[in-house]
Amino acid sequence: MKTGTVKGTNDYLPKEALLRDYLQNTILDIYINNGFEHIITPAIEDAENLDKSEGGENLNLIFKILKRGDKLRKALDSNDYDGLSDMGLRYDLTLPLSRYYANNRSNLILPLKTIQIDRVYRAERPQKGRLREFVQCDIDILGSSNPSCEIELIYTTAKALLAINITEFCVKINDRRLLSAVLSGIGFATEDIGSVCIVFDKLDKIGIEGVVSELLEKGYDKEVVEKFESFLDGDITLDKIRSVISDEDECYLSHIERIIHESEKLARGKYDIVFDISLVRGQGYYTGTIFEIESLRFKGSIAGGGRYDNLIGKFTGESVPAVGFSIGFERIYQILSEQNYIPEDYRKRIAVFYNEEEYVDACLKADELRDAYDVTMYHRPKKLGKFLGRIEQHGYYGYLVYGEKGEIQLF
Repeated sequence: MKTGTVKGTNDYLPKEALLRDYLQNTILDIYINNGFEHIITPAIEDAENLDKSEGGENLNLIFKILKRGDKLRKALDSNDYDGLSDMGLRYDLTLPLSRYYANNRSNLILPLKTIQIDRVYRAERPQKGRLREFVQCDIDILGSSNPSCEIELIYTTAKALLAINITEFCVKINDRRLLSAVLSGIGFATEDIGSVCIVFDKLDKIGIEGVVSELLEKGYDKEVVEKFESFLDGDITLDKIRSVISDEDECYLSHIERIIHESEKLARGKYDIVFDISLVRGQGYYTGTIFEIESLRFKGSIAGGGRYDNLIGKFTGESVPAVGFSIGFERIYQILSEQNYIPEDYRKRIAVFYNEEEYVDACLKADELRDAYDVTMYHRPKKLGKFLGRIEQHGYYGYLVYGEKGEIQLF
């Protein structure tokens, strides 16, 4: 039997689990305090739902579950390899939420404000920062197209990050419709915009020259690509965008201007709100506003989301507006863990050692201490000093040997 974990998954020691629990519970408390409600959905979804979810590259990373018994044998006997699987593990929490809404909508109050903090699965190539099993922390608002939904999600997510000591970050905002309007105004054909966006999404990695080179390699009109290159030169402000888009698309500009302006008011200088036309995000189901939070101190994205007004309609046949924001829990856990972060409001853990004949009295003493501490009881070992060194390494604050000094000894 193998003792190691499957590649792309982790065991967590008690000290590590303590930090993970603290982060999840703190985020959950902030979300609940701001009016969102916790729901739970299954990790397993119907294969058809996953395949039709417009999850972009994630559709290639689905863990599929084989059919069982006679159904599997029949599929194998008939060489129906596409029919070997009928279920899969969820790759994010947005698709399960959309199915949840469709299944329970008669019992829900709209707009629906939900929390999901749970594990998701992707068949990634395991490497640092990329796991096959990881936690996402989502809040979503379903049933309203009002821009205040985006503003509320940004504000609440920022509150959660600040509560877990993640500061110095920037909220980037864009709108898929506005980006499409810009690309159309520059001269790209409507049917090419999706492909152009995929290339444009690499701007931060390959730069303007790389984007231009790849677009030309793909055969796009040289004059249009050069016009796009000229547009990308220098700061891309909302006024610069206004000079490119049509009057019909002005509403998308007004939409994002309101979100940025009101989000800045709520931020009160604690974090930055910026417009970023190069923000694309990979999922195909995004339809409008998209946003991402970048850590200025640690570099890289720590949260992201956007509006997905068409996804629920795949289940209901009706258009239902929806928007969500997801915190990159594993990235944040990694950052704080590497800093040996200890929250100020952690309940300190101590150990109470007892001799066998003293167990009941020692247990009652431990109960007294539990008003102020988390207390673990241990039968007194023969080599107490060596054991004390071990529990100190595991983050214990101190210890008490029942029947001796009667006071907690601090490490």
